[in-house]
Amino acid sequence: MPAGETPHEPTAPRRPAEPLWRDALGRCLRRRRTERGEILTETARRAGVSPQYLSEMERGIKEPSSEMIAAVAGALDVTLADLALDVATSLVAVAPAPVRTAPAGPTCMAAYALAA
Repeated sequence: MPAGETPHEPTAPRRPAEPLWRDALGRCLRRRRTERGEILTETARRAGVSPQYLSEMERGIKEPSSEMIAAVAGALDVTLADLALDVATSLVAVAPAPVRTAPAGPTCMAAYALAA
């Protein structure tokens, strides 16, 4: 080996990055809102948040507090537990293989969601 070079270790294959909770939450909020046929300002008004803030939540830009998530969930007529389960289910669907081997019943997914 020439002077000044260091031995290279083989690199392990990189695992795909797991999706962020805020991204999955945003997708679920937007899907639920559009399924209701609502525009952003209607849902935001009922939740007591600005349309801009709700838009940022839906796009995964904001890391909302639990109070904000609960307010938007209420405006969408969904419980916080149902929303958490929806997010957890969406995360399990796109998670790398090692994560999918964990117990995946509804109770387990809700617990994982709330723990996140």
